[in-house]
Amino acid sequence: MTVGFVTNPNHAGHDVEGHPEGPQRLEAVLALLDECGLRNRLERIEPRDATDEELAWVHSPEFTDALRRTCADGGGWADPDTYLLPGSYAAALTAAGSTIAATDAVLSGRVDSAFCAVRPPGHHARPDQAMGFCLLNNIALAARAAQRRHGLERVAIVDIDVHHGNGTQDAFYDDPEVLYCSTHQYPFYPGTGQADEIGAGEAEGTNVNIALPAGCGDAEYRLAFQQVVEPVVRRFRPGLILVSCGFDAHYADPIGGMALSVDGYGELAQRLQALANDLCDGRLVFVLEGGYDHTAVGWGVRRILELLLGEEPAPDPQGPLGEGRTVNVEPVLAELGRRLDIP
Repeated sequence: MTVGFVTNPNHAGHDVEGHPEGPQRLEAVLALLDECGLRNRLERIEPRDATDEELAWVHSPEFTDALRRTCADGGGWADPDTYLLPGSYAAALTAAGSTIAATDAVLSGRVDSAFCAVRPPGHHARPDQAMGFCLLNNIALAARAAQRRHGLERVAIVDIDVHHGNGTQDAFYDDPEVLYCSTHQYPFYPGTGQADEIGAGEAEGTNVNIALPAGCGDAEYRLAFQQVVEPVVRRFRPGLILVSCGFDAHYADPIGGMALSVDGYGELAQRLQALANDLCDGRLVFVLEGGYDHTAVGWGVRRILELLLGEEPAPDPQGPLGEGRTVNVEPVLAELGRRLDIP
């Protein structure tokens, strides 16, 4: 089983001291993978920049031109959370292009699956707006590459970041050929992602928001996958599954309020791998989004890569959160089941 891996050599140019979305996130991942020798067992995918033509698949030229100019002029703030520096546009361009490159590698058959360890993250980036630590929407661009370059009729995006990917939702809200399915904490930033946001026109029913209350952990996410994610993905029958993989739903994360463990992330990855094996010849691409506890991010990425390789996973040093914490998610899941006509 061949697993591709790509990272972003330009990411360190995007860095404000003390900001949670900094280079240390990715450095922790790469250090752990090198320490355990895992990176040597992966197929290296060459990072590259996204082209202007590719960016225009999702973002308006006016937006990308303004983003480029702002960074070239010294930077600033896209919103109170999202900084721009002289090196930020280059970092975002390589994150986006490298995600497309990994998708190309999977769809060309060079690798069976892939993980994109890139930053800055992307799922909050809207077609005309950078926000929520995100500059360019990496996973949305990958989905468009699958459609435009490889001719796929159906692409599924599963988002397991603690935050709703409003930018990804915006990009495909009226596109019936892309399924967007998000598990996220609600109410929480960015305030979108309610159950009644289901897509528009012919795309109605292809936008699925599993808005979970704070405190959900491994058991609750398992139920969400069993009762909603897996049935809607199977019904959609995609030719590729893309995963916005944020580790900020881990219980140790300083920003999120969820309670997933590394074991829980591993189970979700196994479920997604099983879906990909059943539906689309195993074609599966994970893309790093959030996650601000460096240990959880590093071990989360390691666990997913071990599972993709078919290896016995190493024990998680942080372990499970502990017994006795349960959240009743049945009302949320039952409402979605009725709304989406899930048997």
